[in-house]
Amino acid sequence: MEKEAETARAMIRLAGSVAVLVDSSKFGMPSVIVKYVRVVDYLSTRFGRTAMYLIFLMIGTLLLDAVTRNVLNIPLFWCVELAQFTLAAYYIMGGAYSMQLETHVRMDLVYDRLSARNKARMDSFTAIFLVVYLVVLLIGSISSTIYAIETNQRLFSMWNPSVIPIKVIMVLGILLMLLQTISTFFKDLARARGVELS
Repeated sequence: MEKEAETARAMIRLAGSVAVLVDSSKFGMPSVIVKYVRVVDYLSTRFGRTAMYLIFLMIGTLLLDAVTRNVLNIPLFWCVELAQFTLAAYYIMGGAYSMQLETHVRMDLVYDRLSARNKARMDSFTAIFLVVYLVVLLIGSISSTIYAIETNQRLFSMWNPSVIPIKVIMVLGILLMLLQTISTFFKDLARARGVELS
């Protein structure tokens, strides 16, 4: 009798531990996944909203270039390259935020005709290909960044800037996009099961 009571208490403790991990009453997904989605969405939002302000830096740089070149007749050779670097950082750092908000470009030939659950299933399936692509892209960008650091790589121009900062931004942006893709995958899996995960 005592042994059965101890077994019952152990099963209740185990059930409590599993309930803490799964938390199925609220989201239907393990709490680890729910926390991961929240953290990654928070990071994507912060980086994306910060990246939005880079457009003003780019506009200011191009305006400075236009005024100094056309009004003062003093061309600044670094303005166009700085604007290009700024634009690259703008879209690389904003990619994860765009994916989180679902404002990215999508082929809608068949997709629009699907129900919400089937859209989530299709998104879950296609996310696998995106993860593979982003992993390959991340490996290549890390390799390129290491090469740039080891050789102190610079652009061949009059300004001759280092490409290390933009390559580091590239690695961070691709990593964040990969993390956001996994977060979106989890949200789509939950949506396919009829649960909203946010």
